Amino acid sequence: MGLMSNLIGAIDRFTEATGRFISWLTLLMVALVMVVVVMRYYLELGSIALQESVTYIHAMVFMLGLAFTLKRGGHVRVDIFYRQFSPRRQALVNLLGGVLFLMPVCVLIFVSSWDYVLSSWAFSETSAESDGLPFVYLLKTLMLIMPVTLLLQGLAEILKSALIINGGHYNSAAETKELTL
Repeated sequence: MGLMSNLIGAIDRFTEATGRFISWLTLLMVALVMVVVVMRYYLELGSIALQESVTYIHAMVFMLGLAFTLKRGGHVRVDIFYRQFSPRRQALVNLLGGVLFLMPVCVLIFVSSWDYVLSSWAFSETSAESDGLPFVYLLKTLMLIMPVTLLLQGLAEILKSALIINGGHYNSAAETKELTL
């Protein structure tokens, strides 16, 4: 049990730290959108690279924020029955959902994206626009990072559910409290 709790804690701390960092990117994204609007409509200037950077940041927030959202229980859930279940039954639903759906989907996304991302890296893919960002291959790499981070947090959630089903308990609030700024 100690090893399992340590593993859960390590994954949760990693997800919490990366999630908090990534959440700050939303503020940067808003600021960049404001700059793009001011430049375009008031200064009559345009920047493809600046516009693409907003797209890159948007992709980072959503793709790298998935694990953080899972950890915080923020994903959409149709809980007509779930909310009335006991904690052990909820843990069973979470465990089965993680093992039967989340983990296979993460593996599928990773495997199906592998060649696509590698080919982008092979020729250092850049923007189709002449003034665009030369980092499309980095953007596409998110397609590999996202399922890995989601798979890790999914493993932590499955282990938490297993602890609850076996009559144990995992105090995630104590782990999160350590990272509170």
